[in-house]
Amino acid sequence: MAYKAPIRDIVFALETVGIDQVAATGAFPEFDADIQDAVLEAAATFSEEVLAPLNRIGDQNGSLYANGAVTAAPGLVDAYRQFADGGWTGLSAATEAGGQGLTKALELAAFETVHSANMAFGLCPMLSLAAIEALQEVGTPEQKATYLTKLVSGEWTGAMVLTEPHAGSDLGALTATATPDGNGGYHLNGQKIFITWGDHDLTDNIVHLVLARLPDAPPGPKGISLFLASKFAVGADGSLGDRNSFRPVGVEHKLGIHASPTCVMVYEDAAAELVGRPNEGLAHMFVMMNAARLAVGVEGVGIAERAYQHALEYALERKQGRSVWTGHNAPIFDHPDVRRTLAVMKAKIAAARAICLSTGVAADLAEHAGDETTRKRWKGREDILTPIAKAWSTDVGCDVASMGVQIHGGMGFIEETGAAQYYRDARIAPIYEGTNGIQAMDLVGRKLSMDAGQAARDLLEDMREVLTPLSRTLDGKPTERLRAAIEAAEDATLWLLDRKAEATAAADVLAGADAYLKLMGDVVGGWMLAKQALQAKRLIDAGEGDAAWLQGRLDLYEVYAANVLGHCSSRLAAVGQGAGVLLRLSADVLSA
Repeated sequence: MAYKAPIRDIVFALETVGIDQVAATGAFPEFDADIQDAVLEAAATFSEEVLAPLNRIGDQNGSLYANGAVTAAPGLVDAYRQFADGGWTGLSAATEAGGQGLTKALELAAFETVHSANMAFGLCPMLSLAAIEALQEVGTPEQKATYLTKLVSGEWTGAMVLTEPHAGSDLGALTATATPDGNGGYHLNGQKIFITWGDHDLTDNIVHLVLARLPDAPPGPKGISLFLASKFAVGADGSLGDRNSFRPVGVEHKLGIHASPTCVMVYEDAAAELVGRPNEGLAHMFVMMNAARLAVGVEGVGIAERAYQHALEYALERKQGRSVWTGHNAPIFDHPDVRRTLAVMKAKIAAARAICLSTGVAADLAEHAGDETTRKRWKGREDILTPIAKAWSTDVGCDVASMGVQIHGGMGFIEETGAAQYYRDARIAPIYEGTNGIQAMDLVGRKLSMDAGQAARDLLEDMREVLTPLSRTLDGKPTERLRAAIEAAEDATLWLLDRKAEATAAADVLAGADAYLKLMGDVVGGWMLAKQALQAKRLIDAGEGDAAWLQGRLDLYEVYAANVLGHCSSRLAAVGQGAGVLLRLSADVLSA
């Protein structure tokens, strides 16, 4: 089935999350509605015509490892050449580094189409974007001149090299070492696993950003530094020299994203240089990690959109039974539960898209708003939304892909229909860049504590502002469900803040973390769809736009309010469950 980029949905989401506020800062003089539309249309064309046709081929063939090197899946070398020629890696990068200096929100919107069309491919430039952010923030002038411009142009790609076999998400336990070479550089030694696109033949060079320990480093996370290792030595004139002494020793055999090589990498006295300050690698890494977390949230949106389109087409074509509405033989789209399922899928995608793009807008305004107070407020919004955007949106990716298989019935379980691939591909996203459980711990452990919970309180206050105009537009249950959901979110927030103030209650806070993140995602998503419904009603009343499509925004909010917001009370109960019952459920009790 052909992928069609949902440009109208994306543009509407951008308009309702405040892209105009970003434009009003004056920080993006080249950005306007025409530029936005041109970028998104070009992204749609490239994703639909170049990347989407390679998605199934890559799943069936995958990347190949042989003799210490990785070969990309068929067609991806040429696709990446076109991607780099199009300047897609440099959308939001600084103009002085060769980038286009556009907004982060627009970059996220464009990359949704890439991830929908070919998630395995999209992972490669996504990691380059994370490396670009790190070098822009903490790289030396020499590193920027040598590496940053090549990453921005797409001539080279980047890789995040963090995980070790014994450490997993506990980066403080990593043992890779970096020893001074006596000439201002370092020798890297160690093994890393799960290195996405750590080796390939798409480009002539790959820039690895690697976490390792200096010889005199303190133990634990405070003793980690960040290093840059280039696959090939780079001469003063930018030419490539000898191969560095690190290599892949294999690729993982995975559930999905088969076209994305996940490498086991070995470093044996590999030449490297320090990035940023010694023993502050964890902080520098989080520059990359936060960028990647938001991008992974967009992956969740992208794969959900692709699975939804596939399911919708099948539901419109597959004839079975009689319609309860017409009494005639009909496609399964005319069965109420199938149409309800599709509507829930569509509503969740719209909510996740808006959450991710709103986080991008917050990031833009945190950097470019006109005064320090406003920038601080938007930084708080970016920080508190990032774990929600990553975790809630990737859960949506899995949920929607699973519902897509269900729409297909037994045919969804057969690989030939293609629905199963989206389910398999989507499953990695809740694990990437810190599992969703880690995102929940970050939300309640760090983000909720910022300024004594002020960012969360500001978010709740902003969400309440929609209730009065919404009640004038949609009377009754749809508004009351959002009101009740916001109250549940506030109760949960205050309960967690109170428990965090008690030294003995840490386990209770962590026990409620996952439910709290899911609750906040549900409520923020409802708020986003309510804002879209209000905007749609304003346009309908003004006689502007496609009235039927705009009415659909109101109807999708109503579906979301009933099928998602209706469950917020159970989320609140789970937040306040406490850890006592979990402590009693010992391994002996839980074993077979």
